[in-house]
Amino acid sequence: MNAPFVLAVPAKGRLQENAENFFARSGLTLMKPRGARDYRGAIAGLDGVEVAYLSAAEITMQLAQGAVHFGVTGEDLVREQMPDADGKVVLIEGLGFGHANVVVAVPQAWIDVRTMADLDDVATAFRHHHGQRMRVATKYVNLTRAFFAEHGVIDYRIVESSGATEGAPAAGTAEMIVDITTTGATLAANALKIVEDGVILRSQANLVAARGAAWGEAEREIARIILDRIAAHARARAFREVRAQVQSGKASVIAQARERFGVEAPFEQTASGLLTLHCPPDQVYALTGFLRENGADAVAVADLDYVFARDNPLYEKLKAAL
Repeated sequence: MNAPFVLAVPAKGRLQENAENFFARSGLTLMKPRGARDYRGAIAGLDGVEVAYLSAAEITMQLAQGAVHFGVTGEDLVREQMPDADGKVVLIEGLGFGHANVVVAVPQAWIDVRTMADLDDVATAFRHHHGQRMRVATKYVNLTRAFFAEHGVIDYRIVESSGATEGAPAAGTAEMIVDITTTGATLAANALKIVEDGVILRSQANLVAARGAAWGEAEREIARIILDRIAAHARARAFREVRAQVQSGKASVIAQARERFGVEAPFEQTASGLLTLHCPPDQVYALTGFLRENGADAVAVADLDYVFARDNPLYEKLKAAL
């Protein structure tokens, strides 16, 4: 492999911190050998990888061009900036941070507008009354057009926003907006409300793979290693390890535990009756009670760091898409 495998992550702020923490939890420590201000880095202990620190918008563009292999960016940017996004990238895994919704919002004073159908009626009436279409301020031009077309809304025109979109109706530069929001508090502060069926996209940061990148044998092996570690940590978060000594009826105990508590028994159980079970966190206490009822004198519960399995669903998803 002549060129490195490139992982692009956000260059600053909370997104960079969250991305670095996500990879660190999976045993993939991002580092900058040449100093904190460098925009190129590496993954400790994993040769052949270059970490590129870019803005979220740049990451999305680089993914579309196939200039990076993996990137961390919001699904909202992927869907907005890439025509035929699913043909250019693979959204491998939501990362659990950067949550935000792209929504349609109208003035709270529009008491008769609750749904997109209501909005369509108001837009038609506005054009008949004023001789022009209602203005929609947004940075999400492509998402807006597709969503409005899906709901049959045609009497509008887009005003591209370069500043604080939520202030457009109060400033008189638009009648309504399409914007991204986390809690809706900023919209409410600007006397706006979200249309009930007006959530265009529920977005979060995603690990995204570029279909157009160079995917030779070496690149695929690095991707497999990265995704194996991420999948192992995800499995570990889904379970607690529960150990107990059961003197008799071991097979029956395991079968009942699987059915009642959703446990997994990933290892061959010993002849001595020592059970090692993986249990969903919300079922741990119920399982410990069940095991004690079935003869266990003590039950040990431990957190798991990683659970590596033969199957790697994240890598299989990538491989199937390439």
